[in-house]
Amino acid sequence: MRATELSELAAFAAVARHKSFRKAGEERGVTASAISHAVLNLEDRIGIRLLNRTTRSVSLTEAGELLISHLDPAFGEMAAALDALNRYRDTPFGKVRINVPNSIGPFVIGRVIGPLLKKNPNLQLEINATDRLVDIVEEGFDAGIRFGERVTEGMIALRIKPRIRLVVVGSPVYFETRPKPATPHELKRHLCIQNMFPSGARYAWEFEKDGQAVSFQPTGPLSLDDHELMMQAALGGVGLAYVWEPRVEKAIASGELIQVLDDWCQPEEPLYLYYPSRRHMSAGFRALIDAMKAE
Repeated sequence: MRATELSELAAFAAVARHKSFRKAGEERGVTASAISHAVLNLEDRIGIRLLNRTTRSVSLTEAGELLISHLDPAFGEMAAALDALNRYRDTPFGKVRINVPNSIGPFVIGRVIGPLLKKNPNLQLEINATDRLVDIVEEGFDAGIRFGERVTEGMIALRIKPRIRLVVVGSPVYFETRPKPATPHELKRHLCIQNMFPSGARYAWEFEKDGQAVSFQPTGPLSLDDHELMMQAALGGVGLAYVWEPRVEKAIASGELIQVLDDWCQPEEPLYLYYPSRRHMSAGFRALIDAMKAE
């Protein structure tokens, strides 16, 4: 088989996984146009249409379904064969793709990256940081990071970090004209930055103390979906922010921010690395797991 033929098959397999030329191009490191051209060449060469294309969607024909059912195991075997060569190398090679929530990415995986790549110079690490819900299998990731051990069927969850928590902070300037809240109920008298999901939905500030749970829904004039921006807004005296504690630790220690309601802020569920149980675990992915467990 010529290299161009193999490349065309790989392009088709990527489109079949993602149902998108753009996402397939991102995975392959080429343009969507190049992916489309490769698939068209494949279809012309074999004389069979493999994809149904519309302006809004891409789907597999019956022939395309049959082809991908054979290609997926074949590409899996090739990946396993290449990975098996790692036993003859000092360090593993290959690409590892990880999805991590943007709001916690810097302090969950940030400190792992440098030592991991220094120890494994032939490893290619690709990290996608987003707070939107991601199907790691559909989007071609090796693993994802999330709170809680509950995962969908066919996934393995590995605990990787201690529990962290969301805390309430405000600037000294803000508190010059307002009293510090002693209970979550007093937040109603404060300007509180609203936390948004990427979808635009707002989420409540959750508190608990001595078995009493309180859910507070801010109604402040500012809504943000990025914790770094929330911290900057709080530093600027805009209002109170509800952010991950590791993100504001230095600002609290330096006095730039003041933490309130400390005894009401409880840790979230532990963080887990989750990945498909049936997927071949490459040496590079094992190196990432070892690094995160040791961190």
